[in-house]
Amino acid sequence: MTAGRIARRFAALHAQGRSGLVTFITAGDPDAATSAAILARLPAAGSDIVELGMPFSDPMADGPAVQAAGLRALAAGQTQRRTLAMVRDFRRTDDVTPIVLMGYFNPILQYGIERFCADASAAGVDGLIVVDLPPEEAEPLATPAATHGIDLIRLVAPTTPDARMPKVLDGASGFVYAVAVTGITGTVSAAQDAINALVARIRRHTTLPVAVGFGIKTPAQAAAVAAVAEGAVVGTAIVQRVADGIGADGTPAPDLPDRVAAFVAELAAAVRGAR
Repeated sequence: MTAGRIARRFAALHAQGRSGLVTFITAGDPDAATSAAILARLPAAGSDIVELGMPFSDPMADGPAVQAAGLRALAAGQTQRRTLAMVRDFRRTDDVTPIVLMGYFNPILQYGIERFCADASAAGVDGLIVVDLPPEEAEPLATPAATHGIDLIRLVAPTTPDARMPKVLDGASGFVYAVAVTGITGTVSAAQDAINALVARIRRHTTLPVAVGFGIKTPAQAAAVAAVAEGAVVGTAIVQRVADGIGADGTPAPDLPDRVAAFVAELAAAVRGAR
């Protein structure tokens, strides 16, 4: 089987002797055109992998900033079809940057699991992170995702016991998402010692790359994570930059994509200099 974009990207990062920057934005936030412009800017700014949030009305794992982004996107008319169209448009000019859709199972179920996997693959999606789908219930998604060449990326939390780790990682592909803190996104940040211990524990159970997310807000924090893991995931801090660029009337600033790209460039420079 030919290696997908995610595997190729981590292989390239390994060859370069560095970790990768994984960035998260919410599809359609604050509107379709601005969101697409931000997405288009991310690779050149230094994002190695992009996580694209699928807006959902009940995002139980997301903190206030990402919740607000999802609500803005939904209010602007974002749908699963529009999110896939956004990826398809991105692929017209970028066929190498991995795109991972991140979100909840309900919108995928409503779309139709098999049809969603087929359409996502055709659009150019490389991976899925479904935060509310435990491994015991993942089979209805895991098989069609694999059939269509989409990596199903599993999350491991600090509370995941070693005895459960094989079950969580069974069938995982792409990379492992290490959740640095217990709780919702974008709130507290984990102590570096705790992150180091979590990454080491995951590596005892898998050879997949490990990317650490939740609570990484600054270039310095991203660099510290990049020194020990294959990827540093930054989401809330980027989403907050988007929110900060929206006027009181809801209109995004014309230079909002530039502002986001400038921040991502700071993060990328820190990650690239971490080793």
